[in-house]
Amino acid sequence: MITKEALQFLSELIANNNTEWMHANKKRYESYKKDYHNFITSILSEMKPLDKSLEALEVKNCTFRINRDIRFSKDKSPYKTNMGVWMSQDKNRKNAPGYYIHFETGNCFIAGGVWCPEAGELKQIRKEIEFFHDDLEAIVSNKNFQKEFNQLDRGENNVLKKAPKDFDPNHPAIELLKLKSFTASHKISETIFSETDFSKKIARKLIALKPLNDFLSRALETED
Repeated sequence: MITKEALQFLSELIANNNTEWMHANKKRYESYKKDYHNFITSILSEMKPLDKSLEALEVKNCTFRINRDIRFSKDKSPYKTNMGVWMSQDKNRKNAPGYYIHFETGNCFIAGGVWCPEAGELKQIRKEIEFFHDDLEAIVSNKNFQKEFNQLDRGENNVLKKAPKDFDPNHPAIELLKLKSFTASHKISETIFSETDFSKKIARKLIALKPLNDFLSRALETED
């Protein structure tokens, strides 16, 4: 669970997103970071037995810096006001498939898969779908996946208007091949983060993504 103190810290940071406030609350931030790391530890303890590929992960592999990259953003607020957890199936691969948990006031969700793979990796995934689309279609139609995530994310910015280069526009899985990211996500209630058995509940939901992640890992490990 996320502690009341950690939630209070994030709430106040939203209203005081500046370096002066952060410096004045340095001790509170250190306490928040400890709670954040403990939160990740509890999640990993539930996920590792369910997905053996996560066994090598440590807390440091799953965290995000609180500082925002504001170089190209109109919003110059220096700090993130959300808490994120990323658990990758391969900590040594930049775009390896994985599981994500996001806490943010008014925008809490869980997700997983591969987001915005680089060109070479995207082609590998599409090649795997081209030849083994039945496998992916079976994963997405599985009752456990359907119950928790329903379908792969198909936002407007995540789907090509035409078939990708070098792929048959009449391919039976063309709508899967048009995807630019291969993720699934599901909104969850903020209140669940404060429940003592949060980690167990979320692990049961996230593990429905394992077959998708395994398929994507297989694609990225296949030689062209």
